[in-house]
Amino acid sequence: MTKKEQKIQEGLENVIACKTEISRIAVEDGKGILEYRGYPIEELAEKSTFEEVAYLLLFGELPKKYELEAFSEELKEKRELPPQIIGLLTHLSPFSHPMVVLRTAVSYLGTMDKYIHYRNHDVSIEKAKSLIAKFPTIVAYFHRIRCGQKLVHPREDLGHAANFLYMLRGEEPNEIEVKAMDVDLILHADHELNASTFAARIAASTLADIYACIVAATGTLMGPLHGGASQRVIEMLREIAVPWRAEEYIKRKLNKGERIMGFGHRVYRTVIDPRTLILKRLAEKLAREKEPKWYQISIAVEDAVYKHKKLYPNVDFYSASVYANLDIPDDLFITVFAISRITGWTAHVIEQYENNRLIRPRAHYVGEIRKKYIPIDER
Repeated sequence: MTKKEQKIQEGLENVIACKTEISRIAVEDGKGILEYRGYPIEELAEKSTFEEVAYLLLFGELPKKYELEAFSEELKEKRELPPQIIGLLTHLSPFSHPMVVLRTAVSYLGTMDKYIHYRNHDVSIEKAKSLIAKFPTIVAYFHRIRCGQKLVHPREDLGHAANFLYMLRGEEPNEIEVKAMDVDLILHADHELNASTFAARIAASTLADIYACIVAATGTLMGPLHGGASQRVIEMLREIAVPWRAEEYIKRKLNKGERIMGFGHRVYRTVIDPRTLILKRLAEKLAREKEPKWYQISIAVEDAVYKHKKLYPNVDFYSASVYANLDIPDDLFITVFAISRITGWTAHVIEQYENNRLIRPRAHYVGEIRKKYIPIDER
């Protein structure tokens, strides 16, 4: 192995690609750490709201009361979709995956923005607010359209989390459901340079418009090794069906060399993801109020995977049982992730615009070199 080959970091593991003030992830004193703008995720999940966290990520500081009220009202006012986007949703195939629909709608929104190529701070913040507000509406509207149900329009008396569940299901959620949804959105809002955020920053580094950056992020999020993992988790739980089948199922999968979705993390290798601890408590609380089996099977799977593989669950694992007990369809799990992560994506795009250098890594070529061209008649 040459000296150059030894420097290659497959998957860019542990490569520092940029500076950021948005979020910090680390392992310290045997504990997984996640902070937004310096604030521990545990405190934000307990004391804050999604709207407050969105403000923090976009503006860099926790809002004063009047600032939060004004920001929340702005999001409410921007929730409704232009008629053209509703028309798009009605004409897309009902068999389309909701994430494909979401990224298509984002691209269409870009065609309607006459300031699409403006990248100054204030204009970018306004675009970010609009996208944060509209993501839940796009997801809820398409789901109801594909199910042949009447649209449930946004309500300005409901917060971000409650309004999404209301539009999706057609009935107002209870207090426990709202809290669970709100906390879940907080936990997924940002996570440093995950794959989708990196994709957004790469696009932003070319000075692409913000819609193009978010399309890049949504496409990346859909992969089963990223945001698509939570859908694969619930499919696994449904396949297992009862807790006492979990260990046998896991052993069979591992013996075949198959991956167990919802376990392991590139950064939190030897510790548990701090978001998982919070989601696990949420899943347990919802299980007491609604269907207990998803949480029970999840516990059995967690025990079996640790016993045979020594892996901890990541954020996707208990998200699955939370979403299932919030009556969110399986193929919407990734879009719920996006409804939250749009805050982090837009914050990172804006940060990249304001301190930009084109992201252009190199590859180590391992193919043949200096080959002689042979004319086609002599081959």
